[in-house]
Order: sequence, then C-alpha cells, then structure tokens
Amino acid sequence: AKLNRKIQIVACTDKQIERAEKYAKYFKGAKAFSDYTEMINATQLDAVYLAVPHFLHYPIMKDLLNHNLNILCEKPITTTLEDANHIVQLAEEKNLKVGINYQYRYDKACYRMVMAARNNELGELYYGICNIPWHRTDKYFNNSPWHKSISQSGGGTLLTQGSHALDILLWAFNSKPIKVSAVTRNYKFKDVEVEDTAIGYIELENNKVISITSSMANAKDQPITIDLYGEKGSIHYTSNRSLKIKKAKIRHYRPSSKGIHALARSLNAYTDWVLNDTPYLCTAKDSLQVLECIEMMYKDSKSENIKIQLNVDNYKNALKDICDNYLSSRNEES
Repeated sequence: AKLNRKIQIVACTDKQIERAEKYAKYFKGAKAFSDYTEMINATQLDAVYLAVPHFLHYPIMKDLLNHNLNILCEKPITTTLEDANHIVQLAEEKNLKVGINYQYRYDKACYRMVMAARNNELGELYYGICNIPWHRTDKYFNNSPWHKSISQSGGGTLLTQGSHALDILLWAFNSKPIKVSAVTRNYKFKDVEVEDTAIGYIELENNKVISITSSMANAKDQPITIDLYGEKGSIHYTSNRSLKIKKAKIRHYRPSSKGIHALARSLNAYTDWVLNDTPYLCTAKDSLQVLECIEMMYKDSKSENIKIQLNVDNYKNALKDICDNYLSSRNEES
C-alpha cells in the first residue's frame, strides 16, 4: 500500500489477534481480526492477499471465491494438483482473478531470461538446469512446525524453495512435460517428514530436458542459479544480481539495484490486473504445471527403483571364461 497508492489495506487477520493488531497499525483505518470469516463479513473487500501455511490455501481460497473475492495467494496454489484444479475451475466459473505469487516472474533478470528464450535469441532450446543450494537450521522447522508435515506443507525443499526456479524454466521452455524422475533425501533433518534435498529430471516434448537440484541442507546459503542452453548460446542467471547471455561474445545484464523488489512488482501487477484487467504473469492456471511436475516427482521418488545387483558367482564364472579363452588362444599361438 505504501508503494502503490491504488492499494488500500482495510483489514488484516491472524489467529493471534496481537499480531493482526500490530500489523493493522501500519495502515490508517485498518481493522484487525482473529478469524478471516469475520473479516470478510465485516468489511468490503476487492481482493485478499493470502499468506498462510500451505494446507490452508485450498479451504480458505475456496471460501473466499464463494464470497466472490479476488485472491493473490502465496505459492504453491495448493498442496495437491486435484485441489488446484478445483480452484482454477471455481475461479473461472465465478469470473474471479486468482494469482499465485511466483514472484521470480517479476524479477527483471528472470523475466529477461525467459523473454530471450521465447523470442528465439538462443535458437532451439536444448536443456535447462536450476540449482537451489540453501541453508536452513532447526529454527526453520521449530518456528513453523507445519513445515515438518507432508500433509500440511505438501513437500519440502522441492516445493517450498525449488519451485520458484523450476517455474522459471518451465515458463521459458513453454513445452508440455511428458516424463519425470526424482530422488529425495534427508541428509540434515532426520525428524521431519519432508525432504531436505531433492534432485529431479523432467523430459519435455521435442526432447527438451530440465533438471533441478534443491536443498536446504547446505553448510551455508549459496546463490540460486538457473541456466538455459540452446542452439545459439546459453543464459546463466544467478540470484546475486547478474545475468550473462553467452554467445560468440559474452553479454552481461545486471538489473539496477534501484527500484522495487520483485515481490512489490508482483503486488503492483496483480493490482493492475484487478483494476484494469492488465494480464498478470502467474494466474492460478499458470501455476498448475509446476505443481504437476513436483507432485509427479514426489511420486517417482517413492516408487521402487531398479537396483543394480552384482551376482558374484556369475562374475567369477565370466571372469574365468575370459581368462581360459585368453590362455587357450595364447597356447594355440605358441
């Protein structure tokens, strides 16, 4: 609201009323509530910004849509693809605007990367790689215990951190996923249900390939990297605020440090969508593909994999045959 005069915060809600009251004080005339249903019944709203634990996204969004309210929701849209499809269908039936805040789409460097890919600056795209090497401590789970639970969070690092970068690659390729595979591990956090490390592979139409590595078990935070490789060159993005487009000559693109953050640009763009019908870069429908890929990767990571097993007896027999044949051939030569 302070960055965009078109936005007026009129109410906020938190189960801990003290937190809601503290936040409301930042905005003149804003009311505080401890229950969102009281808020929507007591105030006139154009839209609701939803930043709650993942498992609450679906029931609250469904309720808000049934009250004919537009929504900007933090990612992921829901914890399951089935629920997400229902939200998309309900929003379309009621002609309401539901945006999902995959804010990297409003990062200037990420946007430049995607437009370069879509405008054929790299020629035919071959493959993309993203790496999210983050560091988390026990405090991450202790402060928000719902992060520990599969049913409440929907997943660990792949969904919560990695989906931002994966969303950018899927947006850049603009191709249908046809096959996935993945492994998940718990290297650091042993008493939680969700993974702290995930490595996934996505095969797209026309033989395109995406790979993702996401972890919160690193010894320290490192920059997120996203790489695109194509016929004419490659693009390297890093979250330390630089982007390189590599062709015959290397071009550097470094967004200005001045201006507003991607989150603020996302909020502003959503406001323009509601007020002026200006297209928003990540509608509820746009967010389905990344959730579908992640849900399928989680399923694959739990499937029974083919193990490479060495039969010692067969190995010894094969080795003996090779040795015998070799000795026999030497004897014949002599």
